[in-house]
Amino acid sequence: MHQTTEQSPTAQLIDMMDGCLIAQLIHLAAELGLADLVEDGPRSVEELGAATGNDTEALYRALRALASKGVFTETVPRTFGLTPLAAPLLTRAPHSVRQLATIRGSRAHWSSWTELRHSVRTGQSVFRHLYGTDFWTYLASEPDEASLFNSAMGDEAERLHTAAADAYDLTGARRLVDVGGGCGDLAVTFLERYPEMMAVIFDRPQAIAEAEDRLSGSDVRDRMELVAGDFLTSVPRGGDVYVLSRILHDWDDANSSAILANVSEAMAPEAKVMVVDAVVPNGDAPHPAKVMDIIMLALHEGKERTEAEFARLFATAGLRHTTTRHTALPISVVVAEADARKCQDSSTTRGVRTNAVASATARGNTVSTSRIGR
Repeated sequence: MHQTTEQSPTAQLIDMMDGCLIAQLIHLAAELGLADLVEDGPRSVEELGAATGNDTEALYRALRALASKGVFTETVPRTFGLTPLAAPLLTRAPHSVRQLATIRGSRAHWSSWTELRHSVRTGQSVFRHLYGTDFWTYLASEPDEASLFNSAMGDEAERLHTAAADAYDLTGARRLVDVGGGCGDLAVTFLERYPEMMAVIFDRPQAIAEAEDRLSGSDVRDRMELVAGDFLTSVPRGGDVYVLSRILHDWDDANSSAILANVSEAMAPEAKVMVVDAVVPNGDAPHPAKVMDIIMLALHEGKERTEAEFARLFATAGLRHTTTRHTALPISVVVAEADARKCQDSSTTRGVRTNAVASATARGNTVSTSRIGR
């Protein structure tokens, strides 16, 4: 961008509206692998068009628009090179966003953004409205898109896992249960830090089968137990720590209460619950979770939550919020323990779980599905 004066409010709004076009151009650049093609130096649009099978003039116009936002640079007429903003689109870049940009601009995602009014009007998922099923069931039927989504999630997973492990000390914990643990990467992060710890990876059968393959060569595999199941029905018992990483934001309050109720029922009185999720700040302060929350509304029937909303959610499941540890990334670790009244209220907790599962079944939710690609 080459602006030298402050934009008027009208110009700022128009620039924000143009963001939808820039997002699609970034998606296009990621899908075509343009950053990889200029990694070793600037190349002409003629070369790039030939390499990608695209119309040279149209590709030039797309790259010129991106360069105006600092994504690529026109080094000499009709020749483009990398910039700091384009570098994360490299496949091999640290913290690459190439796969994320590809999936974010895909038809399944983009169509949900264009029909967002449905969610605002009804409070229900646009994705289900358009596709007749939930997002996770759709991915299960589209293996190529599921693989792309897994890759996109995997690109950011290592940073998130390290931040979560840094945020809360688990010294002394002997048995960690990763609820909806996917391929087990987060559990591996904890096991590498705590040699005396054992971990249970709990997820749907398909995810556990993938975890078996992925973890087969891990140095900590002998301290891991892989268990298949449905966290809206029950979770493994006997954990010192129950971790739910990027799980609750996929679900509405009723289903999230059901998940936490199962954790509350399975855990010992002294056990801890660690929820790794974004925490939405109050007021007008900018935060990625405020935009991610709209993605959850449109795609998943889930939501991002404030600290107070997490505390209320814990209380419905017989848990008490004890602390929240923020990280340098847009995720936090929200910790809870058993409420002193847990035993007295266990019958209420079971009722929350039963009602939520019944509600999910009535809406047609695939209740055995957790976050893919964690």
